[in-house]
Amino acid sequence: MRELGRTLLVIAGALAIAGAFFYFGGKLPFRLGRLPGDIVHRGENSTFYFPITSSIVISVVLSFLLWVIGRIRR
Repeated sequence: MRELGRTLLVIAGALAIAGAFFYFGGKLPFRLGRLPGDIVHRGENSTFYFPITSSIVISVVLSFLLWVIGRIRR
């Protein structure tokens, strides 16, 4: 039961951080999805959007967080 409690606390913390990010996201100096390097092509009848820089930033942050969590759990 102790492991379940710890897991629930980690999930709740992650949800709280994600909620704070969405709540305060408009006040941040950068906006994910609108970073330099994100590809946007607006055609006559369509728009193609590929957030490559935002994807890399999210990947690096999540990799770091998972690495930290892995180091703590040892």
